[in-house]
Amino acid sequence: MWHWFIKGGPVMWPLLVCSIVALAAIIERAIFWLQERAARDPQLIHKVLHLTERGLLADAAAAAQAARDPVARIISNGLSHHHFSLQGALEVAVQAELRRMKRTLGTLDTIITVAPLLGIFGTVTGILAAFGSLEGRIPDPRVVSAGIAEAVITTVAGLAIAIPTVVAYNYFCAKVGEAAGRMSTDVTNFEIVYQKGQQRAGSAGLLQESTTATLLVREEAS
Repeated sequence: MWHWFIKGGPVMWPLLVCSIVALAAIIERAIFWLQERAARDPQLIHKVLHLTERGLLADAAAAAQAARDPVARIISNGLSHHHFSLQGALEVAVQAELRRMKRTLGTLDTIITVAPLLGIFGTVTGILAAFGSLEGRIPDPRVVSAGIAEAVITTVAGLAIAIPTVVAYNYFCAKVGEAAGRMSTDVTNFEIVYQKGQQRAGSAGLLQESTTATLLVREEAS
C-alpha cells in the first residue's frame, strides 16, 4: 500500500488528509445517530403532551427538562418561555437541534467535491511528467511509467475517497430529514395541546370566578 502511495506523487498527501478527515467525520456522525436513537423516548413525549393538554405546564416542563430526547429539549425550551413567545422559543430550539444534527455534513460535502478534483489534478501532473520525459531525447521507460502510474493512482484514490463519502453524506442527510419531520410533527402536536390546555385553564378560571360571584351574591342576599 505504501509503495502505491509513493508512486501517486505529492498529490497523495492532500488526498490522505481528505480520507482521514472524511473517516473521522463519518465515525463521529455514526456515533451521534446511535446516541440519538438511544435517547429517543416516545413514551415521555406522550406524557409531556398529556400534561400540557391538562394545563399542568410546570409538571410538563419538569418531565421534559430531565429527558435526553431532542423533542423533549425543544418542548422544554418552549415551556420555559411560553409566557413571552411560545412559537419563537420553539423555532429557536428546533434550529439549534438541526444545526447539531447537520454538524460536519459541510465537511463531508467539501471532501466529496475536493477529492475527485485532487485526483484529476494528480492525473494532469502525472501525464505532464510522462510527456515531459519524451521531449528531445530517448524516453526513459521508467520515467514514463512513473508519470502514468501517478496519473492513474491519484484518480483512483480521489474516487475511492469520494464514493463512500457521498454515500455516507446522503445517508446522514436522510437521517436529518427524518428527524426534522418527526420534530415538526411533535412540535405541532405540542402547540395544539398547549392551546387546549390554555383554553381548559381559561374555562376553569371563568367557572371559578362565576361560582365565587354566585356565592357572594347569595351571601349578600342572606
